[in-house]
Amino acid sequence: MLNVNISKKAGQLGQLVHHSVVTPRTGRTLRPVLAAPGQMGITFIGHASFFLQAGGMSVVVDPIFAPWLFVLKRLRRPGLRAADLPPLDAVLVTHAHFDHLHRPSLRALARMTRRKSGRAPLLIVPPNVSDLVFDLGFERVVELPWWQEMQLGNLRITSTPAKHWGARVIHDMQRGYGGYVLRAGEHSIYHSGDTAYFDGFAEIGERLKPEVALLPIGAYKPDNFRNVHMSPEDALQAFADLGSPRMIPMHYGTFKLSQEPMEEPVELLLRGAEERGILNRVEVMVEGVARFY
Repeated sequence: MLNVNISKKAGQLGQLVHHSVVTPRTGRTLRPVLAAPGQMGITFIGHASFFLQAGGMSVVVDPIFAPWLFVLKRLRRPGLRAADLPPLDAVLVTHAHFDHLHRPSLRALARMTRRKSGRAPLLIVPPNVSDLVFDLGFERVVELPWWQEMQLGNLRITSTPAKHWGARVIHDMQRGYGGYVLRAGEHSIYHSGDTAYFDGFAEIGERLKPEVALLPIGAYKPDNFRNVHMSPEDALQAFADLGSPRMIPMHYGTFKLSQEPMEEPVELLLRGAEERGILNRVEVMVEGVARFY
């Protein structure tokens, strides 16, 4: 039975690799547009990576700019280049998986900020993750457990629960994982990190009331992947639980990580949103194109 499972998983990985190799890379890389005073800016870089501006602070979450993730080709170009970003105040990492904690991308952002401003940004990570990033050139690494907060200028950052797992490799299951809510004045944004659907979304909504929810919609097939990832329908239910005015999908279309067709997550999301009568509240972003609130 063990040999059968190994053979099956090897075959599935082979299919993902083949798809990556034969599929052309699409999308454009643009220059960042900066928010005006008092605005909140959101720019989708790709996968779960975002450039966020709020309270006069510039933040990147889960940066990965690489053209390849091991043997998987990036199928959508990153919407922004690390070198084009303004000096960052902080970088946030939701968990230690290689498509979220990408050491070369983190190092590039630390170097870019130091080169442009003479200082390095802060790096915020879940508990038991700092040993993976302490040597990348950040000013300081802060481990932030669930529901703990820190103030960064006018920006308050709160760590939030998730239903996922944080191991970098097979045996280091002690590593944390989660999401973040960023609040500045009247604006707030929630980045869930990787997560399955769970009853914690309602509590996050009640306690922090995020204005915009960035929620993952991909990597849900085969069905057991939904133990740690959301389908589009799961994400719409999470959005309803949160009570946020707007949702932006993420974690789709960049890397072929699972068996559903690459175009399916957005199609199912928009169909489900229309059926729920909330299509005008779901905003599918183009990589590199900023939205301001």
